[in-house]
Amino acid sequence: MISQEQATGVIGREVYDSDGDKIGTVGQVWADPAGRPAWASVRTGLFGMNESLIPLQVAQVRGDRVTVPFDKGVVKDAPNVDADVDEPLSSAEVADLYRHYGLSWEDTDLGQQAGGAAGYGGGRADRSYADASYESSVGHDTSGPNTDDAMTRSEERLNVGTERRQAGTARLRKYVVTEHEQVTVPVQREQVRLEREPITDANVGKALDGPAISEEEHEVTLHAERPVVDTETVPVERVRLGKETVRDTETVGGEVRKERIEADLPEEGRRGLN
Repeated sequence: MISQEQATGVIGREVYDSDGDKIGTVGQVWADPAGRPAWASVRTGLFGMNESLIPLQVAQVRGDRVTVPFDKGVVKDAPNVDADVDEPLSSAEVADLYRHYGLSWEDTDLGQQAGGAAGYGGGRADRSYADASYESSVGHDTSGPNTDDAMTRSEERLNVGTERRQAGTARLRKYVVTEHEQVTVPVQREQVRLEREPITDANVGKALDGPAISEEEHEVTLHAERPVVDTETVPVERVRLGKETVRDTETVGGEVRKERIEADLPEEGRRGLN
């Protein structure tokens, strides 16, 4: 049920049916003879002059919307009022509304206080809730619920920061390659040369030592060096990965929305205020 404190706040809010489908927007609120919110009109079209009525005794405010336990078609087929005519609801109109929504006068709070007497207090309902909020401010809202005598201009701003994320991975990998190397190595070898020594007084003794005529062999062993190849493993250098922070700048952009306010002044025409 919509309370008295919520009554002015529902004007301009969207109305949804029991299935969560949008029905329309609250236009005006009617109070019962006791001054409590009883009925509200719902605009179900952009250009329609008639507004369907919904019972506030079974409606609820949930967040920024008003919900009713009826199907959208039931509300659209409900008895309606002329949006431009400021008149109270008659007892006959209220009775038609009760019948359409399957409600009874005895089920309402006012009906129970009156001992279940039928009627609607002589049809003296008025639109006091629809107009009450206009009396304390200069002008009134034409696009939705009336709040105060000023409007708030808002705009979006870019909030720019940085986030740390992984950009890549670096690793060291060691593998073996085989290369062919050539090295020049100096080598020595022995070779035979024939030496002739003439007979002299110094060596005549050795020359005549032995038989005068004989057969004889003499040999000399020759030596030569050859290259020998071998390998050994020796450490050459150490390699490691290091990190350093490099500072740079990047330009980022985004779309923001800003509200602008224009004033239509009688003598100055339309003027932008910002």
